[in-house]
Amino acid sequence: MNMPFDGAKLALFIGARLAVIRRDDDPRIPWPDYFDLPGGGREGDESPLACALRETHEELGLRVPPEAVAWGKRFDEDTGDKWFFAAHLPEEAGAQIVLGDEGQSWHLMTPQAFIAHPRAVPRFQDRLALYLSGAKGGAFG
Repeated sequence: MNMPFDGAKLALFIGARLAVIRRDDDPRIPWPDYFDLPGGGREGDESPLACALRETHEELGLRVPPEAVAWGKRFDEDTGDKWFFAAHLPEEAGAQIVLGDEGQSWHLMTPQAFIAHPRAVPRFQDRLALYLSGAKGGAFG
């Protein structure tokens, strides 16, 4: 956990559905107008999990308790190491979602719909499928 990393994402299940954010339609950002998961870049010396939870609060207004996180794994990318987590909250948590200042809208969709969607960020489709496959995660927390 003390290894450097650049950012973290969270596959946040609200009941059986996944919370997704439709990215801004701005050609200056990666994956404009695509469906994405909450998360982003590391701030200071925060841990990967703290990064994912902070970003989720900023982007969806939800405070996800660390104990709701069921899985995490580090991935090597060209731009630096990134973490991918999965957490589960009850369906009622959807009523508390408030879109932050990034993205056009938020949606709840089935994980299968996200994985199959032609305008979802491909690397997160793959990572979500890996989690759903039952693959072993890494140490986090």
